[in-house]
Amino acid sequence: MCQVDEEYNVHLENKVTPSVSKKCVKCKENTAVLIIRAGDAFCSCCFKEYFIHKFRAMLGKNRVIFPGEKVLLAVSGGPASSSMLSQVQEGLSRDAPKKLRFVPGIIYVDEGGVSGQSMEERKRAVSQLESVFRATDYPYYIVQLEQVFSLPSSVLDVGSSATKNPQNGSSYKAAVDQFIQTSQNQHPDLSVKNALSQLSSLSMHEAQTGGSSPIPPGQTEALQRLFASVRTLTAKQDLLQTLRHHLILHTARTERYSKVMMGDSCSRLAVKLLSNISLGRGASLAADTGFSDSRYGDVVIVRPMRDYSSKEIAYYNRMFDIASVFIPSLDTKAQDKASIQRLTESFVTKLQTDFPSTVSTIYRTSEKLHTACPPQNTNTQTSDKCLLCTCTLDTKTEFSAFQATLISEQLSQRRGPGANVRQGQCCSAEGHCGSGENGCCPSAKVPGPLDLKSMLCYSCRLTIKDMTAVDTLPQYIVSEAEQRNRRSQMREEISEFLLEEEEDEAQSF
Repeated sequence: MCQVDEEYNVHLENKVTPSVSKKCVKCKENTAVLIIRAGDAFCSCCFKEYFIHKFRAMLGKNRVIFPGEKVLLAVSGGPASSSMLSQVQEGLSRDAPKKLRFVPGIIYVDEGGVSGQSMEERKRAVSQLESVFRATDYPYYIVQLEQVFSLPSSVLDVGSSATKNPQNGSSYKAAVDQFIQTSQNQHPDLSVKNALSQLSSLSMHEAQTGGSSPIPPGQTEALQRLFASVRTLTAKQDLLQTLRHHLILHTARTERYSKVMMGDSCSRLAVKLLSNISLGRGASLAADTGFSDSRYGDVVIVRPMRDYSSKEIAYYNRMFDIASVFIPSLDTKAQDKASIQRLTESFVTKLQTDFPSTVSTIYRTSEKLHTACPPQNTNTQTSDKCLLCTCTLDTKTEFSAFQATLISEQLSQRRGPGANVRQGQCCSAEGHCGSGENGCCPSAKVPGPLDLKSMLCYSCRLTIKDMTAVDTLPQYIVSEAEQRNRRSQMREEISEFLLEEEEDEAQSF
């Protein structure tokens, strides 16, 4: 029981609030100008060194980008991608102590046709970004989202990876030694550092800078019809992300870039992890939130900004004048409950305000995720991949919750007892039925609309389910679906003459 005579206020400790008037935790000399976390107060110089070191340490620790490779930087104009571009410029400068050895390029995807921007507003935003891109002297490519209607169906193919295993440290070291030796052979009068600078500048000048191409007539209306057929903002954002990745992948393959850098920050990945779980993308969390994503085979997506919080990026851009361009997106000014992505972002942001370790805890959890699927190889069949997101299909697992839901859906859609017809049995007493779409016999049926469900993962099925008109999809998706459908039908027809995998392995011995 509580004692009346006890004095509780005597033993209460006063909480010390961090102040920027304290000394820097790194140099111990200069006065701190900002506090990142509790107890982490930095001066301006030490914060810049800390920020730059974290970027290069992320690239050096993973060893995914090999010397001499062409890397495409996906810049949206936001704070994170603009800071990523600044870090690449810093790492490729001649005065950098640990110089980066890859050849960069820049891509920007104009999504103004979806967000309702006029052509004048889109041109104004593109001109602002072009001024930033020209100052870097890197080749840049401005792609409109309407160009998805002119993409070839080969975009959805999983290419063969010609890059060595990035986890193998000996192969990375051998690639570095070979690159330096080649540089010295071509430029014997230069030092190693100057040779690397010379080769990088030559490679960048060989590539031509690409500007924005004119939008073909009718494609803007087709894009608007496509997104108008999607009923929910959740499905619109998911479809927009898929189409954006297809455009970036096609540009990388066309211009021969083997890596693509995304500017996803730690805060963004924490929101993405929780929203993807809600969307049913749990099977592909490791690829969606990890440092590297090799689902496409020949082009690998890397996220070097995944160790930065949005607060650190905002401080850095503010202190060192990193220019960023605000461009309205699909969910700009939308309410918190407008989509799953917006609701998750609002939840994480508000929780981070009261509990500052929320984002870092979610982020550290994503680091422990690993995919259970085998790595990509040349024998991987495209039929085992999702038609839209190119992830491994998670709908073929037996005894899963998805299969139980699918069986329940089929039972609920079954008609009365008189309409149930066994497979191979005609509904007519005379042994024949009506022709056309109402015929029940397979020989009498006319091919109906293409069913995409069997070619999609669970989350992409939900996106297509929210569409009122599937025929508004770009032609390259429909063509690939028809090709896969023909292959599966052909495989069923010749299934009697095909050897099973176990029989094939037994005969090999």
